[in-house]
Amino acid sequence: MNEPLDTISIERLAISFIPVFIVLYILFRWSLNSKTALYAVSRMLAQLTLAGYFLKYLFEAQNWYIVLASLCVMVSVSSWISLRTIAKNRTRLYIHTFGAILIGGGSTLMLVTQAVLNLEPWFYPRYMIILGGMIFSSSMNCVSLAADRFFKELQKGSNYNNARNEALKTALIPITNTLFAVGLITFPGMMAGQIISGVDPFIAIRYQIMVMCMVYASAGLSSALFLVFVKKSREEITN
Repeated sequence: MNEPLDTISIERLAISFIPVFIVLYILFRWSLNSKTALYAVSRMLAQLTLAGYFLKYLFEAQNWYIVLASLCVMVSVSSWISLRTIAKNRTRLYIHTFGAILIGGGSTLMLVTQAVLNLEPWFYPRYMIILGGMIFSSSMNCVSLAADRFFKELQKGSNYNNARNEALKTALIPITNTLFAVGLITFPGMMAGQIISGVDPFIAIRYQIMVMCMVYASAGLSSALFLVFVKKSREEITN
């Protein structure tokens, strides 16, 4: 039986921050980077609040150019964030991350939305934006890991091929672990949300399989493309 989801009040939502504040306190007491963690939590809260208003407008507008503009912003921001751990030449590397995430993530998004889901209209915002966010986020995290490991390997004296291989292997560890754990240890967001809202588990599982394929593929393609793109400019970037 499908039951409507209960609306979480602001007061009850605040309870979920209690363990977050405990972690922040531990970071502070242990003289770790508590300011960065606090800033990240604050940004999450502000960004999701604004996203709620924006998504409501976006879903009602039903304009393809607004959807494409939103996806371009996602790619641009994720490309910059993916270089957060790189201290030097972030601006020069940005074109590589942008191209890698745009091609690797964008092609995966179009395949899933147009061939698997067969969206009508093709830009249907409720799917295009949400799935795009999943894809570009996964690509961003893996490219970030790949870039960090790649330049560390070069600094240790590894040649390009060895550095590239180690970087791609490292980048795919988190998403590969998720593939091993899904259905046994973890029930990811889309699947959990659908089941909680009353969708048949077998239908939810099909969607989750699609999601796992698209995030793994986009992560792997984006990371590999970045490592290919950066090959020619690696020497001037590391100097």
